[in-house]
Amino acid sequence: MSEYRNFYAGRFVEASSPQRINVVNPATGQVFTSVPAASDADATAAVEAARAAQQVWRALPAIQRGDALRRLADCLIARADAIGAALALESGKSLEDATSEVTYGVELMRYHAEWARRIEGEVIESDNADETLILRREPIGVVACLIPFNYPIYTLVRKIAPALIAGNAVVARPSNNTPTSALVFAEAVLAAGLPDGLVNILTMEHGVARTLCTHPAIGMITLTGSVGAGQIVLDYCKANIAKPSLELGGKTPVIVEPDADIEAVAAMIVSAKTNHCGQVCTSAERVYAHASVHDRLLAALKQAFAARAFGDRTKEAAHMGPLANSAAQQRIHAMVERARAEGAIVETGGYIPSGDGYFYPPTLLSGCRQDMEIVREEVFGPVLAVLSYADFDEALALASDHQFGLSSVLFTENYRKAMRAATTIEAGELYVNRFPADPYQGFHSGWKKSGLGGDDGKHGMLEFTQTRLVILKH
Repeated sequence: MSEYRNFYAGRFVEASSPQRINVVNPATGQVFTSVPAASDADATAAVEAARAAQQVWRALPAIQRGDALRRLADCLIARADAIGAALALESGKSLEDATSEVTYGVELMRYHAEWARRIEGEVIESDNADETLILRREPIGVVACLIPFNYPIYTLVRKIAPALIAGNAVVARPSNNTPTSALVFAEAVLAAGLPDGLVNILTMEHGVARTLCTHPAIGMITLTGSVGAGQIVLDYCKANIAKPSLELGGKTPVIVEPDADIEAVAAMIVSAKTNHCGQVCTSAERVYAHASVHDRLLAALKQAFAARAFGDRTKEAAHMGPLANSAAQQRIHAMVERARAEGAIVETGGYIPSGDGYFYPPTLLSGCRQDMEIVREEVFGPVLAVLSYADFDEALALASDHQFGLSSVLFTENYRKAMRAATTIEAGELYVNRFPADPYQGFHSGWKKSGLGGDDGKHGMLEFTQTRLVILKH
């Protein structure tokens, strides 16, 4: 797509305002294109188009909605290279990783298409002999989908697919850091022949996002983002008492028991921590190592962190790529500097490299304490804090002593300890002897400040429904 346009009411629409949003390649720090900034009128028109389309869409048998999702999946596969190329340029990912994100999203879409014959209600016994209670699952209406920068295509599918199969229409706002891939994605929506206005994708500034989310026709707002963004969305929801579904920040604890394979664990930690420069909500953020293996694990981590190269992935795909923007680079470095001032030891990394782009080296911190900011607040970058513990009870307590509760990780061969963690740790997910990968048939849902509602699987799909109780006299 040589000139980017917003997509709503079934067509690409010329900008109604001259305002543009610059898009920067984070590996170079250079603006490479711009996208239109939707106006309040554009956002309102998109919602109105979605409301009209949803009335027709909800009346279709669910199996026909599933067929439409499969058509959209096929159109995405046909355009995977183009979407991947746009995503790589705007995100700093390698072309292979960016294109794989598209194909993985297609698999998720096909998964949700299979819910067509599986959306269930309930028949409930009445207190009266001559009536039956029927609980139906119904669509909500128009859903506003707010998409993050780190996995913008996968998350777009993660929200659009279950919303559509449940009978809703959507208006999606991609991140201003990564908007171009979403607008190329819209070409697949057009090619799939979905009803005009069913899926709308617009780039916009925050003020217009408020107009979108507070439109009277919006019945649900789904966000993947920071806690601060989630609090703003909850404020938006007040306008219509709209349903929120929020997947917010995380501070994944990794507990390493003495019986773990320390060298293998260290390699997994470094691989997971440097994936997309640590900009993953389930990325390892704090490691709790048993005192008997702490020094050995720290040494292995230091060696692996120091050896992990970073740079422009168009030149070397194996490198760790850049952060999203300069603000993230400055924020993360300031956190590392404050940790250093509080007594943490920077084992490796911990500096802003010279040259172009928003890079930050893999950074390992030892000598950390539970009360430090670097342990309490989400970094969302390639920085890892390591702490020691004396026994398993202490490890569980430290892991749960936190405002976040998204994912958690435990390395042990002791099934009793694994089950204790599974029944006590304060997080929506526990991964035993592996790192988070959000299986799409599961349910990705955070506790505490990590969110409300969730994504994936049956329960993620049902987030996009509401219930109607029918009391049938007979």
